[in-house]
Amino acid sequence: MTEFVYSVAANVIDKIVSLAYQEICSPWGISEDMKKLELTMSTIQAVLLDAEEKQVKNRGLTVWLVQLKDVFHDAEDVLDEFECEALQRKGVETHGNTREKVLESVSYSSFNPLGFSYKMCHKIKGIRKRLEELAKDRALFHLEERSEDQHIVHREREMTHSFVRDSNVIGRVDDKQKIITLLMHPGDNIGNVHVISIVGIGGLGKTTLAQWVYNDERVAKSFDSKIWVCVSEDFNILKLAKKILKSAGGEIGDNMSMDEVQASLRSILKENRFFIVLDDVWNEDRNKWIDLKNLLIEGGQGSKILVTTRSHKVAIAMAPGPIQNIKGLSDDDCLSLFLRCAFNEGEHEPYPKLVEIGKQIVKKCSGVPLAVKTLESLLYSKIEERDWISIRDNEIWKLEQKEGDILSALKLSYNQLPSYLKQCFAFCSLYPKDFRYNNFDLIQSWMANGLFKKSNKNIEELEDIGEQYIKELLSRSFFQKDVDYGTIFMTFKMHDLLHDLALYVAQNDYCLVENINNTNKFEKSRHVSILDHKLGVDARITFLHKLSNNTRTINFSCEDWAKYEEDGLASIKINESLVETCISRFKHLRLLNLRFSKLETLSSSIGTLKHLRYLNLHGNKQIKKLPNSICDLQNLETLILLDCQELEELPRDIKKMVSLRFFFITTKQMCLPKNGIEYMCSLRNLTLVKCPRLESFNEGFQRLTALRNFGFVDCKSLTSLPQGLKYLTALGYLGIRNCEKLNFMEGVDYPMRLRTLYISKLPQLVTLPQWLIQSASTLQFIYIYNCKNLEELPKWLPNLSSLRKLLIWDCPKLSSLPDDMDRLTALRELEIGFCYELRRNYEREVGKDWAKIAHIPQVKFTPN
Repeated sequence: MTEFVYSVAANVIDKIVSLAYQEICSPWGISEDMKKLELTMSTIQAVLLDAEEKQVKNRGLTVWLVQLKDVFHDAEDVLDEFECEALQRKGVETHGNTREKVLESVSYSSFNPLGFSYKMCHKIKGIRKRLEELAKDRALFHLEERSEDQHIVHREREMTHSFVRDSNVIGRVDDKQKIITLLMHPGDNIGNVHVISIVGIGGLGKTTLAQWVYNDERVAKSFDSKIWVCVSEDFNILKLAKKILKSAGGEIGDNMSMDEVQASLRSILKENRFFIVLDDVWNEDRNKWIDLKNLLIEGGQGSKILVTTRSHKVAIAMAPGPIQNIKGLSDDDCLSLFLRCAFNEGEHEPYPKLVEIGKQIVKKCSGVPLAVKTLESLLYSKIEERDWISIRDNEIWKLEQKEGDILSALKLSYNQLPSYLKQCFAFCSLYPKDFRYNNFDLIQSWMANGLFKKSNKNIEELEDIGEQYIKELLSRSFFQKDVDYGTIFMTFKMHDLLHDLALYVAQNDYCLVENINNTNKFEKSRHVSILDHKLGVDARITFLHKLSNNTRTINFSCEDWAKYEEDGLASIKINESLVETCISRFKHLRLLNLRFSKLETLSSSIGTLKHLRYLNLHGNKQIKKLPNSICDLQNLETLILLDCQELEELPRDIKKMVSLRFFFITTKQMCLPKNGIEYMCSLRNLTLVKCPRLESFNEGFQRLTALRNFGFVDCKSLTSLPQGLKYLTALGYLGIRNCEKLNFMEGVDYPMRLRTLYISKLPQLVTLPQWLIQSASTLQFIYIYNCKNLEELPKWLPNLSSLRKLLIWDCPKLSSLPDDMDRLTALRELEIGFCYELRRNYEREVGKDWAKIAHIPQVKFTPN
């Protein structure tokens, strides 16, 4: 199977037709060539969705798609060449380099425009010729043109029914009781049908739970009629209404109109208290749901609808009712299910060794019943230990799968994703199981590889598009929220079986190497994570030489520092020679992750990686200096120098990094380079961490008008914030932690449109600064931690009309909140932790000032 061909083609075409790219191409006189290339690619793209779906039954299609994808990637690289050249020329014009300096940092083509134009025209024509040859084969496969809006994935799942024996259900007792309690609630007005949703990933047992509830005697006694409908993908109102009518005992005819169906349905349901199960719902269109619900309003008071779905987005679209998120079964329940299916009743007792292996096998299933059944089906009637050990020691995605098994069930969810989200999901296969993803790093990694869909009409920031993608994957249960820090940072995980799915769909494009002796199909991968930490440097270099020269992503580290310390790994085995190998071999590299290595220097040849978008040097605690040539990375969007504790200074020409958007800095400097950061006008996120000598900033910060997030952590000598912040109208987040000399109480030169303020360990802070009132209409979140001398909150705090959350932790001198807290009508959450005097006064129901905050929907005290 070959995935993502449509997505890659769409990215290239979007780039060609973008206004910005047309401006870039204009000086070289290649606009006509680009139009011809776009036409050829669009002709092929029109049938790619059909080809990707039909390749399952046609090996020749897979080969054709592989060839196409290679050409599309090559086209992407050529387009990047133009962007790089345009940036380099602009840099020369802006910074006025001498010829000698320019020759060091800019390709010779910048001084030979005709030569560059000729070379690139030749490459474009070569790509077009290859595409035209492949386009001739299109007729062999009888493909249909299809847009993404028309993309219909044929379902393989059988229709469900309403019956299940009690003895066939393992676990879920608590889940069942919670749902039945909700069903027994009398409800309110007639016509207001309550909806309860069961949400969870595919194979988790949502349908089984619904069947168990449906057949419970208490349910039978509480409702006049029970109706079961398997909805699946086709949320056709007429078809669903007919199914409901038939299940309710009504008569239906093939030629019944919508009006006839609704009249019969309303007549049957009128004043009857009904219970309807809508199983396996995928519809996200709220208007369709409202149309269906309007047919059901004649039911009696207390009528209920139970929905099963894989998506929170679907559940929310259906109604704002209760959502029952079901989790995996316990290991004991999984083992019971496994043994029941792998053996006939009681037959496992003579095989205690197989039972022990079985315990290890079910752990791979992560509580998902369908996964348990998939693995037991491979072992049914087998009593040889080697067969069981083989299943135990292999990844699920590498095992034989049949229709209806766990991967095919999960792939239904994957097939429903828009093409741009499929690539983002597959990218997550580069990280190990149980990895804690965070929104910052994942978005920057996706961005580095051009995975965001953006058109001329789309004015959203790339970072906002990335946040939307994460929310979408969360709502569809591909991610599970881990910790929401409530600021701008969150972590999330992926269920082990969804990680198996990611590995399955990503093979050939993305390669995760955790054991080099058990890795194959990596030679053509363009994205590689080398996480086998037993490898020495020489073995790593040998492996690098086996990779494709077109590799775009190389990860040598994914875990955080604490994880390495737990595992006794002081650092990753990376040296200058290995880095030099990466630089010399992979000229199209977009992402290079060198976290937690022991580099003392970084090769000056790093500046030749002109396509590089992401460079991570986090935790390189011995590196003292960066080569100035790093400033030639004019496409670089993310540079992470966090915990580079010996770094003496930033490079002198850092202002040349005109594309940098995300910059984390640790340095020993007292003052940052003049004419440096303040000229990096693409910056969106700037954070300084553990800069113990930094005292102040240079003038000119008012130029950073795109800056959105600004943070300082452990900058113990810092006395003041930069001047000019009031001009940064995009600045929404200001975070300050453990800056003991910082005094930001005075002045008028401060941000005016903050959304989030995070402050922690500021011993000089006695109250909040007056200038915050300038953000009265925009400030939504205030987080205050460990401010030991904070004595009061200002009287003007109730003027913050947009404030939604206020958190105060470990501020022992604070004993009261301002009067008129009831004026904070937008405030939804108040959290008070380890502020004992404050808690005593505002304790729920008993504190003398509880009435002042009783109107706030969520009030939380810690410890409880």
